[in-house]
Amino acid sequence: MYATMKKENKIKTDKLFEKIFIFAKAQVSAFIGGLTDYGIMVFFTEVFHVHYTISIAIGGIIGAVVNFGLNRRWTFRSKDLPYKNSINKQMIKFVLVVLNSIFLKSSGTYLVTTFLNIDYKISRIIVDLIVSIGLNYNLQRYWVFKSVKQIQ
Repeated sequence: MYATMKKENKIKTDKLFEKIFIFAKAQVSAFIGGLTDYGIMVFFTEVFHVHYTISIAIGGIIGAVVNFGLNRRWTFRSKDLPYKNSINKQMIKFVLVVLNSIFLKSSGTYLVTTFLNIDYKISRIIVDLIVSIGLNYNLQRYWVFKSVKQIQ
């Protein structure tokens, strides 16, 4: 009985570490995609004088392409479990998540910048953290890149 409990605890611990590892990889992927996104936003706003809400959309699209590739190939990929959906279905779902994310980031940045009178670069970081962790991670992990459940 003790051996069974010990084995069950080991399995629970392994699953917890796996979830933490996947979350950490997702944050690295999001950081790389976000850095791309943010850099493009600042570049278009400062160099080409495009309004920052439009620059957010441009950067968001390019950052999303980077993030999709990293998430599909590295973050959520499992050696043991295939993805539930084809790459085409994943792309459609990902695009829906990204469009909502861009809308929330753009409008949220505008609102925080306007009403709190904070520089758009700072507002963007605040809004990004909320949207990325609260919405994007969960939707990508459990909807876009969902794996087929292993039969036990």
